[in-house]
Amino acid sequence: MTSDASPPNARITDERLHAVLEGVQAVTGLEVADAQLIKFTNNAVFFLPHAHVVARIAGSATMADRIMKVIKVARWLELGSVPAVRLLEIEQPLVIDDLHLTLWHTVSGGGPKPTGADLATILRQWHQLEPPREGLPAWNPLEEIRSRLAEPDGVEAADVAYLHGECDRIEADLARLTYVLPAGPIHGDAFMGNLIDGKSGPVICDFDSSCDGPREWDFVPLAVGKLRFDYPGDNYGELADEYGFDVTQWSGFPVLRRLRELKLVTSLVPVLGSRDVLRPQWQTRMNSYRSGDQITRWSTYVGAA
Repeated sequence: MTSDASPPNARITDERLHAVLEGVQAVTGLEVADAQLIKFTNNAVFFLPHAHVVARIAGSATMADRIMKVIKVARWLELGSVPAVRLLEIEQPLVIDDLHLTLWHTVSGGGPKPTGADLATILRQWHQLEPPREGLPAWNPLEEIRSRLAEPDGVEAADVAYLHGECDRIEADLARLTYVLPAGPIHGDAFMGNLIDGKSGPVICDFDSSCDGPREWDFVPLAVGKLRFDYPGDNYGELADEYGFDVTQWSGFPVLRRLRELKLVTSLVPVLGSRDVLRPQWQTRMNSYRSGDQITRWSTYVGAA
């Protein structure tokens, strides 16, 4: 038996996404013909080649709830001259067919492939910025995960119950940690997939998880990527060397590793019913996580686009 909190007409089908893009054209005048789906996991991200714009459509209520924060962070980074994607200069967000979306300038590619050292440089700039005047929400990754679990689609009820229990266990472990770096604004999901190879150098994107929290967390995605995925090279080693901090040597890392992997397992819970092509890899992640198997390698979501 699966737990399916979303009625079928609320699912984000390809037809619904393309209807939303037609709505974007009607509202903004931007040409949406030949739109190319770049990615669809938490958000559906489209490149609009005729307008040279990227449309980012929130894929769940959790993502929609963060959209005003994403806009605030993007504007704060622009004021601070941090290399990052920039919003289109129109009133945002747009809401079409009850889906929230933002529009972004396309980054002209062609630069060198980003490295872990590039990410370290951008994170150092980010970490040195004065916080936004209005502040950022406090780091609360379990609230994010629980909000995903509250809207499951195509996930077994027993799996959802287990993941809720994991949230409680990790929450207790987090309360016992003592951090070594100063807290402050963090990206919250700093991995290589969120760097774009701009002509003038790499830029960072995806501010859904940005908040005020422990700086250690910004090192965890690449550290877990090195341990869990078959990525070529050693971007994490470059990050640690350039920034001057190795989170894997900190006593609290095992807890943050478990938290990061829980986030990677639960990211698809609200949309799995709409993206069945992603189910085999999701099941691999779920099974190995639940069994405590830290050896099985995960892969990126083939077919996510």
